[in-house]
Amino acid sequence: MAIGVFGVTIGLALGGVVLLGALGFVLQRTVDTEAFRTADAVALLAAEDALPDPLPVAGGQVRVQVVDAQGRIRAASIDADRLVPMVRPERLDPHARQRLEVPAERVGLTGPVRVVTVPAGTAADPLTVLVARSMADVRHSTHVVRGILLVAFPLLVAALAGVAWRVVGATLRPVEALRRGAEEITGRAGGGRLPVPASADEIHRLAVTLNGMLDRLESGRLRQRAFVSDAAHELRSPLTNIRTELEVAQRLADRTDWTAVTANLLADTDRLSRLIDDLLLLARMDETPPTRGTGPVELAALLTEVAARYPSPPVRVLLPPGPLWTAGNADELRRVLTNLVDNAVRHAESSVVLAAAGGAARSAAYHLVTVTDDGPGVPVEDRDRVFDRFTRLDDARARDAGGAGLGLAIVRELVRRAGGSVTLTDAADQRGLRVDLLLPALPTDDDLEPAPDAP
Repeated sequence: MAIGVFGVTIGLALGGVVLLGALGFVLQRTVDTEAFRTADAVALLAAEDALPDPLPVAGGQVRVQVVDAQGRIRAASIDADRLVPMVRPERLDPHARQRLEVPAERVGLTGPVRVVTVPAGTAADPLTVLVARSMADVRHSTHVVRGILLVAFPLLVAALAGVAWRVVGATLRPVEALRRGAEEITGRAGGGRLPVPASADEIHRLAVTLNGMLDRLESGRLRQRAFVSDAAHELRSPLTNIRTELEVAQRLADRTDWTAVTANLLADTDRLSRLIDDLLLLARMDETPPTRGTGPVELAALLTEVAARYPSPPVRVLLPPGPLWTAGNADELRRVLTNLVDNAVRHAESSVVLAAAGGAARSAAYHLVTVTDDGPGVPVEDRDRVFDRFTRLDDARARDAGGAGLGLAIVRELVRRAGGSVTLTDAADQRGLRVDLLLPALPTDDDLEPAPDAP
């Protein structure tokens, strides 16, 4: 604020100097104009050889003389000197209009004196009209304005400083409240909100935006804490099993079935490796954009490849004629289908159907891929929650039968990266669960062929 007041002070000072200069210039030009008007009138009388004596002039601060080429005074006003010209002859130019400054005592006026000269007479008898006007009134006016400025300037600066202090203080008071609120939020472990001013201005919008950012950061922090807690819990389970197996084998070394111990350790190690791979995949998807490695993928071949990995229970594949091209990453889409079929096989009682929409759907914006099983299904109220990370329903919490709760979360993230969507619905016969997977469709060669001409 001090810098602003200092800048205003400098600006006002420069403005005062310019005002004084402009005022003096205008008043001086006014004096010159009036003097030239008087001189032109006298020159007109001289041209008509009708100069009166004394010359009539208006005002007591004006002196008029008419001098010839030898510096003799031909005519003068009543108060003018009739022997000594107001301007020395060597300074006069008989052919030009001049503006001159002369000493006040030479003219008999007070203050600085301004003299204008105008050529008059004829070529045979050249004359010069001299008109002198006192500049005392001009000097007095400028002195009065200067005094007013010198008195008013400090008062104006003080008033502006006071107003600036109040205005800036009122403006920055909400900012200071935001700063204190941010300091309090930083000093405590939990979340919080910044105070929002009542005025609907930029500070109000800034506070609302910052509170929204704090809410998102708090939500992200809570999700991160829950994610770390769930990840630690899931990692602890296989490690605890491994430690238990090794401790039992160490105590019962002579009676230990090392084949069974090795099998259990390998199973826990495989589960631990899958969990770590899933965590790394989710972390990588959170950091990398979804546009890397995208390209055309043929869904029919990919569905056939994934189904061939599951001989029991039988996984049936229903495909339409012709290729089904989609945009995405082949490895990511393979992971999506694998996770969905794994989940369906785990809960199915007798069969799993892996199908893709065909026919007219190929010309639509999306391809529909469905994975249907005849298992117990998922309650409607849980069909959105199962896509959250580390979410397992009660019947899937067994460590041997259920996973870590990351499969469907990975599916949703990978499908979003491909530009599609995934939802859970009831199977056609109301028995089991159907997963609907929508993936962007790319046109086939048949779609690009022109229609045949009409006969």
